[in-house]
Amino acid sequence: MKIVCSKTELLNRVNIVLKAVPAKSTMPILECLIIEVKNDRIKLISNDMELGIETLVKGEIIEPGTVAVNAKVFSEIIRKLPDNDVTIDTDSNYLLTIICEKAKFTISGKSGEEFPYLPNIEKKSAVVLSQFTLKEVIRQTVFSISDNESNKIMTGELFEINGSELKVVSLDGHRISIRKITLKEEYNDIKVIVPGKTLIEVSKILSGEFTDEISLFFTDKHILFEFDDTIVLSRLIEGEYYKINQMLSSDYETKVTINKKELLNCIDRATLLIKETEKKPIIVKIDDRNMELKINSTIGSMDEEIDITKEGKDITIGFNPKFFIEALRVIDDEDIDIYLINPKAPCFIRDKDESYIYLILPVNFNSAVQ
Repeated sequence: MKIVCSKTELLNRVNIVLKAVPAKSTMPILECLIIEVKNDRIKLISNDMELGIETLVKGEIIEPGTVAVNAKVFSEIIRKLPDNDVTIDTDSNYLLTIICEKAKFTISGKSGEEFPYLPNIEKKSAVVLSQFTLKEVIRQTVFSISDNESNKIMTGELFEINGSELKVVSLDGHRISIRKITLKEEYNDIKVIVPGKTLIEVSKILSGEFTDEISLFFTDKHILFEFDDTIVLSRLIEGEYYKINQMLSSDYETKVTINKKELLNCIDRATLLIKETEKKPIIVKIDDRNMELKINSTIGSMDEEIDITKEGKDITIGFNPKFFIEALRVIDDEDIDIYLINPKAPCFIRDKDESYIYLILPVNFNSAVQ
């Protein structure tokens, strides 16, 4: 095998496939990436058995062939080469020679025969949306998945398509994040759970441009993302997602309209007084014209008021400040509406069209009040 391609192009494509290379594996071949040169295409492939990536590299093909090479070693070599054309050559013993200007590396490769190539997925009925939209939807929901592997379903996100509506849901037992978007076309109903890890890695690769599209394909066990000469294939999480509609309520006793940035900055300031080991709630006291935010910790205390528009009853309620901050950071609206029922019921942040809904459970704050 022998190819020539620019260092920038090669490094960009290597960085993409690295996202499906495990740091350590009981199967050493999984720590490799495959360079496959055939049918006039240069393809890089990686697979950690949950997530697999294939991407095409632009370059000149001198001789076809296939080789497996340690992904970490190969990527570090390419990263540190001069910004010029890179020639990669392999011999019959899978020894790779990498040349760029006056730099020359020789490293051991291996046959790709043991490598678990991505299964062929029948592509039926692509769900098409802009890369910008998918990147935003992931950003606005993925923070509230659980990192507790003992509850697999909570480590993924629900992707549900009804007609022309895509609904994405994540939850971790303390909060729920929901985003709804309208697709350009109507599709058959789909309801799958996509691993959060997959979505985080896909989001990193996406261009985020309005004009760039991505196609999603679904099977019983897989989701396939196709975009920019790249394919990302992921296993789905098996099981039934939680019936979240039972947790959502349109009832409220108190509605607050507030400037999002002001509220975010205030809660952010309050967290300066919380040690990482402490779980101190922020106390929110709402009356006719003000929202008062208080925090007491071993470091000190803070008290701040924000102007609001209020409908309904006065209320005092406590929250984990981290959950509020993470929700507020991903909302783009200047002003937001917060709906509350009582100090023990969840609060909702949602817009009029319910294109986003953030549910946050309150915490007991009696011990925090001094």
